[in-house]
Amino acid sequence: MQHDDRVIVVGAGPVGAVTALALVKKGIPVTLLEAEAEPPEDQRAATIHPPTVQMLAELGLKDEAFAEDASGGMLSPVFHFRDRVSGELVAVFDLGLLEGEVPYPFVVQWEQYKLVRAAKPHIEASGIAEVRFSTKVTGLEQGADHVDVTIINAAGETEKLRGRYVIGADGGRSTVRRLAEIEFEGFTWPERFIKIGTSFDFGATGRGFCTRNYFSDPNEWLNLFKVKGNGPPGIWRGIMPVPPEESDEQALSMEGIQRRLQGIHPREGGYEIPYHALYAVHQRVAATFNKGRVLLAGDSAHVNNPIGGMGMNGGIHDAMNLTAKLADVWFGRAKPDVFDRYTRQRRKAQVDYVQAQTIQNKKSLEEKDPVIRRQHLDELRRISENVKLHKQFLYRAALIDSLNSANAVQ
Repeated sequence: MQHDDRVIVVGAGPVGAVTALALVKKGIPVTLLEAEAEPPEDQRAATIHPPTVQMLAELGLKDEAFAEDASGGMLSPVFHFRDRVSGELVAVFDLGLLEGEVPYPFVVQWEQYKLVRAAKPHIEASGIAEVRFSTKVTGLEQGADHVDVTIINAAGETEKLRGRYVIGADGGRSTVRRLAEIEFEGFTWPERFIKIGTSFDFGATGRGFCTRNYFSDPNEWLNLFKVKGNGPPGIWRGIMPVPPEESDEQALSMEGIQRRLQGIHPREGGYEIPYHALYAVHQRVAATFNKGRVLLAGDSAHVNNPIGGMGMNGGIHDAMNLTAKLADVWFGRAKPDVFDRYTRQRRKAQVDYVQAQTIQNKKSLEEKDPVIRRQHLDELRRISENVKLHKQFLYRAALIDSLNSANAVQ
């Protein structure tokens, strides 16, 4: 058995990478394990809200996030709510109104795989980190002062690693959570979501789209966002619901994909599609984020629908909260029961804010009752036109309220 006085972080996605980077910045040795052979170029989360931008800057990733080439993100202060049925622009929200109140009054549209790629060299350069790909966790056993993790390494051999703590950042299907026998409470939406990427520039259609657009539609709501992709002209991502009666084959067929994009903006010749994906969507929160020497962060602790871009951000907020507490325990400044407070704080952020807000976001966009739907759109417009209400909306949408409320929990 390899005995290491270190923390074992499972999962090298954005939350695992940020967790590992935050730990080594605090002088805590880390072994970062990832089942994939290399950081996957997954086209999932991309919106980084203002408080999360600040956290990444504190970790030394500001230059990478703000890079002007394709490796960096797009600064995006404005987002729109639109009525897809009438075509009207209902409300414009501008994070620029928070200038002077928050350090970064904008979101950064930075694909999660680029964040991981940016963090990895910093982790490796620390001199106290080991990063292992093609490594699958198969077992976990807690001792009085350690955790033993059984892995299958890149050579296909079984090994045991020992650390003081294990942090599961290995996603919604978390092996660490399952091995620790932590319940994952919640539900799965009956419809699936489809994500379609295209190089067609919706911003050049003359319809006034900004880089982040939410469309209300009782039949097929839509989120439409722009990211840099591999460089100009960038990639526009559309996210739409797929009803239960539509098969996977129908939804993923080129005919089905083109039909959905033509529904956004009809054009001759069809759309170029660099990627598309269909996935089930869950709203779940782990019963606890800490159990002995096993700790959870990110999707292993909570999952939600992507409307509002809150999942990855909440996971990074977990990582920063957890690593600060772990450092206090590691260096003798706090007792391990501080991890109970981690669960209280971050679980509150999830249940009271992220889960509640993402569920409400979805229900609002898909509302079928014409009277309720009109009332909701009128209310959005009213909020956007009142500076005080506008700012209050931004504080909630950007997870600033969530973070402040959670941090106040004892």
